[in-house]
Amino acid sequence: MKAAPLSNCERRFILRAVEERKRLDGRQCYDYRNVRISFGADYGCCIVELGKTRVLAQVSCELVPPKPNRPTEGVLFFNLELSPMAAPGFEPGRQTDLLVKLNRLIERCLRNSKCIDTESLCVVAGEKVWQIRLDLHLLNHDGNIIDAASIAGIVALCHFRRPDVSVQGEEVTVYTPEERDPVPLSIHHMPICVSFAFFQQGTYLLVDPSEREERVMDGVLVIAMNKHREICTMQSSGGIMLIKDQVLRCSKITAVKVAEITELIQKALENDQKVRKEGGKFGFAESIPNQKITAFKMESAAVDTNNVEEQAEEIITKADPPSEVFAKPILHTPGTAQIGEGIENSWGDLEESDREEAVEEEDESEATALECQKMETEDTSTVKETKKDEPIVLSDSEEEEVVILEPQELPKKTRAQTNSKQENTSKKAFNKRRKKKRAA
Repeated sequence: MKAAPLSNCERRFILRAVEERKRLDGRQCYDYRNVRISFGADYGCCIVELGKTRVLAQVSCELVPPKPNRPTEGVLFFNLELSPMAAPGFEPGRQTDLLVKLNRLIERCLRNSKCIDTESLCVVAGEKVWQIRLDLHLLNHDGNIIDAASIAGIVALCHFRRPDVSVQGEEVTVYTPEERDPVPLSIHHMPICVSFAFFQQGTYLLVDPSEREERVMDGVLVIAMNKHREICTMQSSGGIMLIKDQVLRCSKITAVKVAEITELIQKALENDQKVRKEGGKFGFAESIPNQKITAFKMESAAVDTNNVEEQAEEIITKADPPSEVFAKPILHTPGTAQIGEGIENSWGDLEESDREEAVEEEDESEATALECQKMETEDTSTVKETKKDEPIVLSDSEEEEVVILEPQELPKKTRAQTNSKQENTSKKAFNKRRKKKRAA
């Protein structure tokens, strides 16, 4: 299942906004979305929010045999998952081209950049080393997955603590956190990815594209850099041709953004460490006792309850006087009542449209009655002309009497009047016709 494509109208609207240096969320072309970092109850668990894009990172470790060609180095394993919970276009258990590309880019950013000292993960050379596994889960997709995943990955690795070990001869002892404090990973630098979206073959440039902007863009350039302005990796996709000046401009923007994000990460790690030493909880870890994973910490707003009565009296005095209120209900017609704050009721009155309909019905009934009388007179005249010589036989039967049944109660007076008029006209016409037959 693929995501629903954008219509031509939406595509033209987004491209027109890019040409006018405007974005759908109100940002400028080089603005980055707000980054929020929350830590879990355990070390190595964090959630990073880049705008509405949300990524969960979890780091785990275990003792495994080393690789034959690198007996003194630990093993790093990275895995990114795109679940249908993040977007309906993602299918579970399927290796799409997007997923393969993102996994390779994360490996180049974190493993090939040598940001983690793998030799410090060795316990016994050639026998046992630590395997560090980083699992990234995309919780919500709103564009720029690679930037959010890279930030979440490096934050989780910096926050992670592995168990302490000791080696005595051939015996390896792994200590629990209660016996010895866990040991943090040896991280040299923090590479962070910054994405650039290009439109109209590189004419227009946007930083940190959203999900709708990614659908319309012609190509994307991803630059991974640390705060020392060292480029760790670079990838261009989309089939666009970039000139040297564009790449240099993107690298300068990346250096500024990476410095800001690195400072934010360091402050978040310091605050979390400070709260843990004091014995409190930080981030979404507060939701664990309540068994609510989606709950986040909300800053409580103080409410001033002093001088409430005086403030209420001032508001009442400054307010406009109330409208006129009727003390007793007004009954226009039987069966009606007054509802509301002093508003008169008009249930018993007919509306103008109903009155106009009633007048039209009366006119139509009178016209039909006249037409019936004319037709009856014509019929009697033709009968006289054709049957002058024929004898007329009078009948004593009572079948000529006509009884018209009408409902006892009518919904409206106007309808009752029209029905009575039609009845009278029909009776008059019948009596005239009977008299003419007897006279003849």
